[in-house]
Amino acid sequence: MHSLTPVPLLIIGGGAAGLFAGCLAGERGLGALILERKHKPGRKLLMCGNGRCNLTKDISSAQMLRDMGEPMTTFLAPALNACPPSAVQDWFQRHNVPLKRMDDRRVFPRSEQASDVVHALTDALRDTGTALCLNAPAERVERLAGEGGALFHVTTTHFSLLAQRVLIATGGVSYPKTGSVGDGQKFAKALGHALKPYRPGLIGFVITHPWIDAHAGTTFEEATCRIFRKGQKLYEGRGQMDCETWGIGGAAAYNASRCVARQNLNDFEVEWQVGRDTVRVHNPETRPLKEAIVTIGGVPLNEVDPATMASRKCPGLFFAGEVMDIDGPTGGYNLTAAFATAALAVAEAARASKPALRGAR
Repeated sequence: MHSLTPVPLLIIGGGAAGLFAGCLAGERGLGALILERKHKPGRKLLMCGNGRCNLTKDISSAQMLRDMGEPMTTFLAPALNACPPSAVQDWFQRHNVPLKRMDDRRVFPRSEQASDVVHALTDALRDTGTALCLNAPAERVERLAGEGGALFHVTTTHFSLLAQRVLIATGGVSYPKTGSVGDGQKFAKALGHALKPYRPGLIGFVITHPWIDAHAGTTFEEATCRIFRKGQKLYEGRGQMDCETWGIGGAAAYNASRCVARQNLNDFEVEWQVGRDTVRVHNPETRPLKEAIVTIGGVPLNEVDPATMASRKCPGLFFAGEVMDIDGPTGGYNLTAAFATAALAVAEAARASKPALRGAR
């Protein structure tokens, strides 16, 4: 086993963060291999923005950090300052994805096809010779200490390999059919990390009410959602709202649900206003975690160095994206965070690998 040449950077997860990390590693000349458990990469990316893929939002990194709120504001500042929304846009435009900006500053591919985003990423992997291994779920990640420093031994169903560094980019635990099944969190725990409990972020509220019955199946382009606790307003936001047979969804409801999840509220009221109609309900449940746009919980932020995305518990281990306890509002924030944390992790892995790369020459 030890006679194998270790991979300089092994990336576990072929979603937004993992694919972008592989592309940037290739651009830096850092040998990388991506392991993806499904037969196609970017499965959740293809669903983003109802298949249109809301890549980012055309605002400053400072504004994005303010909008995301603590603890993300502080933790993500180094990543988003190094890879702001403008840099995300530049990268995709350089890789043949023309973009368009909506009136609310959300940014989409001009084609409104999420598949164009995935193709740009996989084309960039091809162009830099970065390996992407599909149908290869990682099963175990072990850290080996040896004379030449630490190595990781990563086992899949049919083969194993050694890596100098490992980047876990497996996502959260919602939409498990896309491959987000909690693998990365399990590996993190085995390597010494704690895990924060999972909660659904950006999810609809399950509500039974005559107003819902009267308007089921209707999408309102402009609605206001508010969260109250003991008469005090904790949140107010505007956006699209979908009235479903089971309750309310859409951006207005999703962002309101984020307030409930982040603050762990268990005695609260949701109020929504459409035109002159205002309805308030007490303590509605949310749709199940598997339907959440983003997962809150996972690897705790205090166990990751925000300047490098390196583990504070296991040298040589890095994280990117939703496997960590990070989340943002709907509208391009979560994808931008995935790309930016991936970029920061790769930059540090490349910096740490420089002596080895020079020796190889």
